[in-house]
Amino acid sequence: MTGEPLLELTAGGLFCPQGNFYIDPWQPAARAVITHGHADHARPGCQRYLATRSSGPILKHRLGPDSDLQLLDYGETISMGGLKLSLHPAGHILGSAQVRIESAGQVWVVSGDYKIGSDSTCTPFEPLTCHTFVTESTFGLPVFNWRPQADVLTDINTWWRENREQGKTSIMFAYALGKAQRIQAGLDPSIGPIFTHGAVENINECYRQQGIRLPVTRYAGQIDDHTEFTGAIVIAPPSADVGSWMRRFRNPARAFASGWMHIRGNRRRRSVDRGFVLSDHCDWAGINQAIRDSAAETVWVTHGYASEMARWITDHGLDARVIPTRYSGEVDDN
Repeated sequence: MTGEPLLELTAGGLFCPQGNFYIDPWQPAARAVITHGHADHARPGCQRYLATRSSGPILKHRLGPDSDLQLLDYGETISMGGLKLSLHPAGHILGSAQVRIESAGQVWVVSGDYKIGSDSTCTPFEPLTCHTFVTESTFGLPVFNWRPQADVLTDINTWWRENREQGKTSIMFAYALGKAQRIQAGLDPSIGPIFTHGAVENINECYRQQGIRLPVTRYAGQIDDHTEFTGAIVIAPPSADVGSWMRRFRNPARAFASGWMHIRGNRRRRSVDRGFVLSDHCDWAGINQAIRDSAAETVWVTHGYASEMARWITDHGLDARVIPTRYSGEVDDN
């Protein structure tokens, strides 16, 4: 590979000098290319945004209805400063994208957050070949090895059914954008009613606008009779597990869904009855597969276990570099 790098790390994040844009900037910028709608990647205050068409409703909800938002279909190519830019499925959440940029024979791909695996609520990850691949490493250690999604969802339905038989309300804590919808899509509505926290229901509406099929849900905040929650499941963000919101449930069983539940002790620290290992990020094998499929000569590694991942990549013959970022992977306010 020859020529100047197409991206550089600045105080504002990953910047493309030729195209004069940032990718998921950390602070307000004139032009921002957004990989997906989570708060650590889609920050308010930029003058113009570029993202996928299917992420439009989510970003309008996140950034405000008056945001200057240019939307592209997956695979649609535009010219920016003489380089070619296109957005491709990342498989992370609805509308999530990898950013492919090409100039003078160089191809760089910024994967954003991504996962390889089944998920009916978003477009599957698309492998892209490139010279330089920028990968996250939220779960970039061999210990992280995900079970099939179908098995985890079966376990969640079994847990809910058992709680219903005991007259309990099942409270499932999951990140409001992405994880909550993925779980809902896998629930068995024949078990009982499904309620949502307001933060989750707002995002549900964004998904439904894009034609994503979710079961019928009811907003928990509109229910005055607490007996209606008996035997139901309630989907809520982790931040709801404090204060007055939980007091409406008389006999709750509490669970948390996250890749971090794979680590022994996290369930205890969360003070929940069950932990379900379900992540919208790649496990160790998935990250390695994405790198192999990219055929990249150089790999930039961002948040998570970046140092460990970069060392592994270097030991296997590629040029790897750790790129410090302000992205946080799986966090409560995503």
